[in-house]
Amino acid sequence: MLNGMMGHNGGPVMTMEALDSELAKEFAKYYDDPYGFVKFAFPWGEKELKGFEGPEYWQAEYLNSIGEKVRKHMFDGRNAVDAIQMATASGHGIGKSALTAWLTIWIMCTRPFCKGIVTANTSPQLETKTWAEIAKWTRRCIARHWFRVSTGKGSMKMLRIGYEDTWRVDAQTCREENSEAFAGLHAANSTPFYIFDEASAIPDKIWEVAEGGLTDGEPMWFVFGNPTRNTGRFHKCFNRLRHRWDCRQIDSRKVSLTNKSKIAEWIADYGVDSDFVKVRVRGIFPSQSIRQFISVEAADAARGRKLRPEQYNFAPKILTCDPAWEGDDELVIGLRQGLFFQVLRTMPKNDNDIQIANILANLEDEHQADAVFTDAGYGTGIYSAGLTMGRKWRLVWFASTDIPDEGCANMRAYIWNEGKKWLAEGGAFPDDDEVLYMDLIGPETVPRLDGKIQLESKIDMKRRDVASPNRADALMISFAYPVAKKTKYSHNNSGRLESEYNPLG
Repeated sequence: MLNGMMGHNGGPVMTMEALDSELAKEFAKYYDDPYGFVKFAFPWGEKELKGFEGPEYWQAEYLNSIGEKVRKHMFDGRNAVDAIQMATASGHGIGKSALTAWLTIWIMCTRPFCKGIVTANTSPQLETKTWAEIAKWTRRCIARHWFRVSTGKGSMKMLRIGYEDTWRVDAQTCREENSEAFAGLHAANSTPFYIFDEASAIPDKIWEVAEGGLTDGEPMWFVFGNPTRNTGRFHKCFNRLRHRWDCRQIDSRKVSLTNKSKIAEWIADYGVDSDFVKVRVRGIFPSQSIRQFISVEAADAARGRKLRPEQYNFAPKILTCDPAWEGDDELVIGLRQGLFFQVLRTMPKNDNDIQIANILANLEDEHQADAVFTDAGYGTGIYSAGLTMGRKWRLVWFASTDIPDEGCANMRAYIWNEGKKWLAEGGAFPDDDEVLYMDLIGPETVPRLDGKIQLESKIDMKRRDVASPNRADALMISFAYPVAKKTKYSHNNSGRLESEYNPLG
């Protein structure tokens, strides 16, 4: 049919206007069939595509899944439908850049007045790989004359000629200060869409702003990447938010395009269960990211671990308080007894030190705690208020270098390292504490020439959109100093619990 449209083989010659009209009708057939579109729109088996007959198995399945979702949603051009959200974690070399190009071109060819944004983890990745692939496949497309594609740095656009302001897709860098560029695309009668490449390293702020662009029309959001980090929004797509996303994890060994000999070398050198192979070949998240201090494996083992009371109730009870650092952080009071830790209270940042001290004192008495430790950073006022009540609490200075382990840079590194050992020895916390779980796997290490352990600052954590680990800090504070179990409790004249110490404890 296309040969006739194009005037090949002696068929009728059509004007460009008539050709475009017929082409638009043909593309309409593929509104809910992206796989069929890809097979139709590109010259498979010819020139640059000689030897290629179509998409890989996983690409075909992905495209057909989108078609099913489009048919299910039945967008009528007026009433908004739920967003199609698809997340793909993969090893290297599987052809995800080609797929992002096909998705972009399919939407642009079948949905008049659509608007899209494409981004990647870095400007070079966006410019030389992701956007370059879109430009390359657009040149191969039968409708290439419909579009003007610019590839200049800082001005990467794909525009429908004649409708440049209302029918387009733009490449945007994912710098956090550029987040407003991802705000609502406003294509109420068409398809607003986002494509994120190498999504593990795209800041959470960009994800949050993009989410606001999914409220009208027939929205779509496609994210791809190597699963390099166990924190951030890409990781959450496969975990806490997996009920919102259609998730796939693609193994490079099963894709014909990949270099099998190189993959075999990696497996031989590192092992099939190594984090290196998990991330770069198998498309699954690592047990521990490159700089991650506490592994997912260790946190998984501790979360919900069942302990019998006799495994921990002989140990001293240590009550801890980690005050809120900034306005969006939470104040946390926790209790550790041997191998068991639980969060007792959380609350928003509270500058009323006397109120917090009273809460802490009441919990000390209720649980008959053997020691109370509080972070000195924002806890000196709480400590002082406790002194006026006759409480013998202790401040923990995170920056102190007066620590028993010379392999750690400061107190913060020391207590986190002790907490890491505690997890390995069988530490446990409640299964439903998702925040504590994420706090434990959040901090990364800072490389040092002297080899000492040092954790990144909370400021640096927030720069990469990881929350301040207040609940984990409440656990780690309990390891600051040795604690002996008190022998018994008695009330003094004021009604406050006092204790006697075992001198041999």
